[in-house]
Amino acid sequence: MIVVTGVTGNLGKIVINDLLERVPASELVAVARTPAKAQELADRGVEVRAGDYDDPASLEKAFAGADVLLFVSSPDITPGVRPRQHGNVVDAAKAAGVGRIVYTSAIGAQDGPGFLADHTRTEGLLRDSGLPHTLLRNTFYTESLVNPGLQENVESGELVAADAGQPVNFATIRDLALAASATLTGDGHVGAVYELRGPVWTLAELAATVGDVAGKPVAYRQVPVEELEGLPAFLYGFIATGLFAEPSDDLEKLLGRPATSLREAVSAVLR
Repeated sequence: MIVVTGVTGNLGKIVINDLLERVPASELVAVARTPAKAQELADRGVEVRAGDYDDPASLEKAFAGADVLLFVSSPDITPGVRPRQHGNVVDAAKAAGVGRIVYTSAIGAQDGPGFLADHTRTEGLLRDSGLPHTLLRNTFYTESLVNPGLQENVESGELVAADAGQPVNFATIRDLALAASATLTGDGHVGAVYELRGPVWTLAELAATVGDVAGKPVAYRQVPVEELEGLPAFLYGFIATGLFAEPSDDLEKLLGRPATSLREAVSAVLR
């Protein structure tokens, strides 16, 4: 039996729907904090169980009978919260006798900076648990930069970035989800650590691609990160360190095809 957490989230939703194309619904369990939000899956024959990362008892029941568990990392990056929640998941999986865990870790988790250190700690918990596991060190989502907001760049004719000229290896949510699905259903993944990264491109290339797809020039202008606020500053702070500069073909291997290209991603949001 394959048990999937986070089924109402962006990544988990794609995973469970892809699994429905691979295995019978009777072999799947969807875990949601609010089961009512996963009613569509129940209507398709998937067993939906309640599971809350802050409620260890609910997790042990939710994981019962799992041959493989997709452990989607908590979205709460408040200091101290995710390590506690993830500890609950690992403890519950061990108590429930889960056969193997597939964990959505993050790029740089071997020595993660900032909140990425939560993944470093979680990987340690998995090793210490003795449970067979697979680590998916996901890069950041392409959608954080390639989204409908690019239309504003088309209209202004400019894309402002505080990237310090460093490239990114972002991947689409769908590609990362399908890679997770492949590791849940395939053989030979026990003990594997996959560095899941998309094709490498720069913000200057993003501006040029947006302009090309839109049929209107879009200039690229680099600024200090101090000139930006909110999510852009947070994101570019990581980009500027070179965290996303290195390529890997692990994602392509798991997908069995090339990862989604920059042009494909831009075309999808600007069409």
